[in-house]
Amino acid sequence: MKKLIVTADDFGLSLPVNEAVDLAHQHGILTAASLMMGAPARDDAVERARKLPHLGVGIHLTLVDSCPVLPPTEVPGLVGQDGRFSTDPVKFGTALFFSKDLRRQAEAEITAQFDAFRKTGLTMDHINGHQHFHMHPAISKIIARLAKDFGNPPVRIPVEPLFPSYTATSDRFRDRLSGWVFFYAQSRLLRRRVRAAGLGVNDRVFGLNDSGAMTETRVLQFLDKLPNGTTEFYFHPATRRWPGVDNLPDDYRPMEEFAALTSLNVKGKANALGITLVPFREAVRRA
Repeated sequence: MKKLIVTADDFGLSLPVNEAVDLAHQHGILTAASLMMGAPARDDAVERARKLPHLGVGIHLTLVDSCPVLPPTEVPGLVGQDGRFSTDPVKFGTALFFSKDLRRQAEAEITAQFDAFRKTGLTMDHINGHQHFHMHPAISKIIARLAKDFGNPPVRIPVEPLFPSYTATSDRFRDRLSGWVFFYAQSRLLRRRVRAAGLGVNDRVFGLNDSGAMTETRVLQFLDKLPNGTTEFYFHPATRRWPGVDNLPDDYRPMEEFAALTSLNVKGKANALGITLVPFREAVRRA
């Protein structure tokens, strides 16, 4: 059986992102969205989510390239003079290994993000992290502890299988190989830790090597090569440009991703292939 979770990350980042989530769920193939608790359009996202009972809304834990939920004075090691998180995940992730105080602040911020999600009244469908930072060993430990208070929602394992990815696209083999090696190695501890905590996980993702560029053509290619089991496609869609969109990576195409999510060709192919579209909680069994 082929079960497909279709997720939009960065829910709450802007009104155009929220519009894309709303419309792609109602008229397209989107089944889930990952909510950024410190993002500027979070309240609008929550209001929309409350009107979409079948949309699986999870938490998109954020420790880089955004703003904290806690006052910056309470997490001074996590933010710069502008009150925002670092934009260098490698540098910050390395520092997190060696600083007990930084880990303490990160735990306080993550706990605050979970608490902020609780206050929305939404059921937590899944857990993942901005720029996949939930894979960091210090962070996955915190997730495993906090998740039990939210019904043990499943956790994204961001590993894209090498050969289905390459045979579907026939491009960038070296990039796909290096991505598979890195994320497979990094995710092993995450997988073990969350399973030990009784949390479910997906089998694989597509979109890791094409982040921000999950166009209609790309999605159709991946659907043709979709393996059995539970797969997640993830996107960063938007209906239009907004102030701040230029801060995204140069190869991100959010409007094209929105078009893919609402494409009749994509929806028709998924139906024709007998693919079941579901949110995380319906697709993933607990360990």
